[in-house]
Amino acid sequence: MRYKILILVLSIGFFGCSKGGDSPAPTPVVVVEPSLTATGGVLIDIDPGATNIYAVIGTSQKIEVKLAAIPVSGVTIETKMNKVSDNTTAFTNTISSTSLNNPVTVTGLIPGVLYNLSVVVTSKTTASNTKTVEFKMAAK
Repeated sequence: MRYKILILVLSIGFFGCSKGGDSPAPTPVVVVEPSLTATGGVLIDIDPGATNIYAVIGTSQKIEVKLAAIPVSGVTIETKMNKVSDNTTAFTNTISSTSLNNPVTVTGLIPGVLYNLSVVVTSKTTASNTKTVEFKMAAK
């Protein structure tokens, strides 16, 4: 009789302490990619604006591509400089980055020639998350 009562008490204890079904399911974490197109998302430290010309002394110029936030997978930064007169490419550079500050040295400037500099920053995760900054520059 003792064994029957002991087995009954233990059975009720095991079934009463069930671990399933009482707590809510965990919610998944959604990571939102930072927008490169947002105001201040991509800044070029020498950008004089679309209507001005940046004056360079010498044949090269260091620029800094600054990002407010970086996508988890990183970005591709393509820098291209064309002569305005005939649209020929004078300089091109592509880097892959996971950094907020990205230095690029533009070379090959010829004094007296007007150039259009284009910097395109593209997320490696979402190709439509792209920012293009363009301005003109000339060497003295």
